[in-house]
Amino acid sequence: MTNPVQTLSQSVSVNDNPYMKPVEWLSLFLLAGVMLIVLPLMLDGFRLNLVGKYLTYAFVALGLVICWGYAGILSLGQGVFFGLGGYCMAMYLKLEASSVENTKIQSTPGIPDFMDWNQITALPWFWQPFKSLPLTLILVIAVPVLFAMLISFAMFKRRVGGTYFAIITQAIAAILTILIVGQQGYTGGINGITDLRTLHGWDIRTDNAKFILYFVNGGLLIACILAAQYVKKSKLGRILVAMRDKEDRVRFSGYSVAGFKVFAFCLAAGFAAIGGAMFTLQVGFMSPSFVGIVPSIEMVIYAAVGGRLSLFGAVWGTLLVNWAKTSFSESFPDLWLFGLGALFIAVVLAFPNGLAGIWREQIEPRLTRRVKGLRTPAPNMAPPQKSPIGAPAE
Repeated sequence: MTNPVQTLSQSVSVNDNPYMKPVEWLSLFLLAGVMLIVLPLMLDGFRLNLVGKYLTYAFVALGLVICWGYAGILSLGQGVFFGLGGYCMAMYLKLEASSVENTKIQSTPGIPDFMDWNQITALPWFWQPFKSLPLTLILVIAVPVLFAMLISFAMFKRRVGGTYFAIITQAIAAILTILIVGQQGYTGGINGITDLRTLHGWDIRTDNAKFILYFVNGGLLIACILAAQYVKKSKLGRILVAMRDKEDRVRFSGYSVAGFKVFAFCLAAGFAAIGGAMFTLQVGFMSPSFVGIVPSIEMVIYAAVGGRLSLFGAVWGTLLVNWAKTSFSESFPDLWLFGLGALFIAVVLAFPNGLAGIWREQIEPRLTRRVKGLRTPAPNMAPPQKSPIGAPAE
């Protein structure tokens, strides 16, 4: 009897080998070369740090490729996990910057300044674990993933999906933003957590530190691409694709659809959390403006423009959209949001598979035919030899 998961997966190019094809390795080396060699040589410190900020959004786009493109789960609240990872890192950095020596002019030395302004006299219990760097690094991923697990398990077990799931994640993003702004004494309010100075004694505000953090960011992004590519090429990736196309058939085959959906959603949350933590380190603050509905929808646009079925396309799409946003908003600040909306509509209507789809469907076949034409030897146009008199013609 034919395995339904294998049958359903034949419509997409999912290889049984969990390793990448040569063209995928070439794409990875090209991306790594541009990120780690070309851009650092071409750009000054300010522009390079700006690109580093763009790359932190690419972590979210990678997660959306697995969650939305392959598992069919559209989340409009990925800014929640990006923000949670960023806030976890910001809490550690803020505590390190709020030593007794640095805050001796406050009414209560040793606590963040916004707590002192709001008449809080002791560090809250949920801030205590962030005094330790190793524990903070664990919580950066653990807190968003556990939150994603609670949300997804509660909804997927009740078979909530599609548009309803997207709307609920959007509502969660709005609720969390309101909660962060309202609890100013514990979260910094609308201003967020600012004045971040050192990471375990290392000053992150210097140009040299930002340069190093850019390469750390790029290395983590490549590691996440390899992890996502492994999931995509494995049997788990085939099940996710089958679940996206024929969910009932996969369920009737004995697979736990809810469990696979929870895994995909949590993996996307983990990627987004890493991006949020690196954003805090590179930019130097974290605020609720990166948690709400608008940034979450922009992150979906990054994945859609690059290609929701392509990991490398999602990264290129993130860089392209953010570069356009920076360039056009400097010249036309009032028109950029209209341009972003028009771009999303164009992607949905004209090229639903994004830039990667245009490359795969239009450019790559033409290049392949041209390469094959160059490799094929030209036909021999020499005139036929005349047979000698009396000899039989061939």
